[in-house]
Amino acid sequence: MAQVLAGFLLAYSGATRTAYASDLRHFLTWTAARAPGIDPLGVARAHLDAYAADLAATGLAPATTARRLAALAGFYAYAVDEGHLQRSPAARVRRPKVGEHTTSTGLDRAELSALVAAAEADGPRSLVVVLLLGLNGLRVSEVAGARAEHLGTERGHRVLAITRKGGRTARVPLAPRTATAVETYLAGRTSGPLLVTRTGAGVDRHAIWRLLRRLARDAVPAKAASIHPHDLRHAFVTLSLDAGASLRDVQDAAGHADPRTTRRYDRARHHLDRHPTYALAGLLS
Repeated sequence: MAQVLAGFLLAYSGATRTAYASDLRHFLTWTAARAPGIDPLGVARAHLDAYAADLAATGLAPATTARRLAALAGFYAYAVDEGHLQRSPAARVRRPKVGEHTTSTGLDRAELSALVAAAEADGPRSLVVVLLLGLNGLRVSEVAGARAEHLGTERGHRVLAITRKGGRTARVPLAPRTATAVETYLAGRTSGPLLVTRTGAGVDRHAIWRLLRRLARDAVPAKAASIHPHDLRHAFVTLSLDAGASLRDVQDAAGHADPRTTRRYDRARHHLDRHPTYALAGLLS
């Protein structure tokens, strides 16, 4: 079983591998508790249906449930391809539908400005973290994985090469404020992780999350308990659209493969404001 799991995960890298590994561990823990003695390669569809029901009963977000079931579907499809199973027990397991709308709006302009100010007062590293998340819309894994040697200059832009989801490499331009913050923080250092601890080790995603929550306690106290690095990425999308950037440019900058993903962020704020009922009422008045 361990070899099959390892083989499946070898096809992925970075945050995707980490997420799939976590999802599979969660299922194995559930199997040990709910179906003790059953080999994970011997589970039936009924077990997976029960697992999906338990996930739903915990109040887990539909997107997270869908992702965990997708990880299992991928794993069992791999096991079939490699000859470990005759057929996949996950082939017809229903996954929750993930709608195009989201109720989250991330941070608004005032909240993001307050968080940037708090980060600037806290220190150079904190400022770099918040600017890369908020002004560039980077994923937390992209920020944690950034390296000093991947800074460069291209056609007059200060750029940073990052690793996107799926292992793709992209070069993102840094606004003058962000570039200055990065140069100040690095203080001449040209190699190693972009963000480091006092011992010189790279800063991981969990440390970034803790940093944001600490800063948020003063900057945006109403969201301090729930703030997530993705809230800054969300703010990047919505505020960039507010600033006049095109949907296509924001989609490219965020690394969204599907424009519908980008549109979901914007709909959360404006689907009521833009409802045609207001235009029609004005026309008839």
